[in-house]
Amino acid sequence: MDKCKAIAKQIRIDSVKMTNRAHSGHVGSMLSMAELIAVLYEKILNVDPKNPEMENRDRFLLSKGHAAAGVYSALAQKGFIPTEWLERYYCDDGKLMGHISHKLPGVEFSTGSLGHGLPVATGMAIAARYAKSDRRIFCMSSDGDMNEGSTWEAIMFAAQEKLSNLTLIIDYNRVQALGHSKDVIDLSDLKTRLEAFGWAVAEIDGHNVEEIYETLSKVPFDDKKPSAVIAYTVKCKGIPELEDTVKSHYKFVADEDLERVIKEIEEA
Repeated sequence: MDKCKAIAKQIRIDSVKMTNRAHSGHVGSMLSMAELIAVLYEKILNVDPKNPEMENRDRFLLSKGHAAAGVYSALAQKGFIPTEWLERYYCDDGKLMGHISHKLPGVEFSTGSLGHGLPVATGMAIAARYAKSDRRIFCMSSDGDMNEGSTWEAIMFAAQEKLSNLTLIIDYNRVQALGHSKDVIDLSDLKTRLEAFGWAVAEIDGHNVEEIYETLSKVPFDDKKPSAVIAYTVKCKGIPELEDTVKSHYKFVADEDLERVIKEIEEA
């Protein structure tokens, strides 16, 4: 799993550099999901950078589209896009938009406003069933996504349809744009809530690559239910002074702090 750890570290470094250059971004959201994205692209997803439109590929949707830079880094490391593109993230002459865009190879769906990812993923799961395809659908959501009514409509529908080919991964860092989740809409005991809606649920340490792989390699947890993985993470993991803070949501690392922060991530 050393490769996954190295990919996660590079995701953090790339995300810090990209948001610094653009003077914009959501570095806290990118850094909390680094290990999850690393394991997905290195060990779990059936995708091929040489054939990104492969019919039977697994589908991955990033519902928290504001964290796009983290996925862009993974796509570059996997070979879907040139590494040089990262240098012009969110710039007028660049190819990488601030929110994730399906115009890039390896990206299935554009997201921005929260609450869109899981409904579309649910539709893709139904489509795969109709096509008699064994492709799997993965969706990563955030605390903010879990506040949206459209998300819970999709949760009910997926359970009703017994979509065992669908896996929801919740990057549960418990911080969102304007506050800690417990103070905005309390999602405590999320596992019990999802189970009550008819999902098979696992809880994991979202920064432990071995635990992430062991759990995701077992989906579906139940052949008659959709699967949910609640990944407990730390907002802005890797930058100690910004970890678990609300201000990290819209934050980028300033020029005078960039070298120090990158060194801390490299040495962690």
